[in-house]
Amino acid sequence: MKCGIIIAAAGQGKRLGLKQNKILFELAGKPMLIYSVERFRKFTWVEEIVVVVHEEEVDLIRQLLKLYQLDRRTEVVIGGSERQDSIANGLAAVTSDYVMVHDAARPFVSDKLIKRLYERLYDVDAVIPGVPVVDTIKLVDKYRRVIQTLNRDQLWAIQTPQAFSRRLLVEAYEKAQVEGFIGTDDSSLVENIGVDVEVITGDERNLKITTAADLVHAEKILNNWSEEND
Repeated sequence: MKCGIIIAAAGQGKRLGLKQNKILFELAGKPMLIYSVERFRKFTWVEEIVVVVHEEEVDLIRQLLKLYQLDRRTEVVIGGSERQDSIANGLAAVTSDYVMVHDAARPFVSDKLIKRLYERLYDVDAVIPGVPVVDTIKLVDKYRRVIQTLNRDQLWAIQTPQAFSRRLLVEAYEKAQVEGFIGTDDSSLVENIGVDVEVITGDERNLKITTAADLVHAEKILNNWSEEND
């Protein structure tokens, strides 16, 4: 079973106080994007990798992939104005029967998590990783007054990669476009067409780097990173 990988890399660095796309920020001397591409390239069942970027960064990303010898079987495509538009462009470039969508801002995805997602695709058409929420979560109104305290036993913080049959994800994106539906992640589009999405336990290290505090956490992860623990 072959799988294509879409890596969303058309983000920005504003919340990190950066003047460049955050996926170009170097962690231990290596651009954030490269960690994810290298990770997926390990697997023989990964047939293709599509990196979705800003139009003005296409040449830069291609040069970067070539520098790290990751340009083979890796295509760079132009993203859209929103993440959903960008993934739609990436999906149009994928030919594999199955696809995983991953955020480049999550550079610490592990081999184990990728393998478990892939193995579940033999039995289900949509599977995503998540970690149980440990904080108390409250629903509030526009004035920040508490409406309800939610049952955290039913709450999970969802991560990427998210894995699907390509046919299913294409159908979900096509319906979303017709309806003008905007989801917060790819699985929400699949939910929108009435298909069950399975959640497996993710990895606490698989954080999304968004703020300066996340960079500090990332350095700690790198200092304790061990390939044999993946």
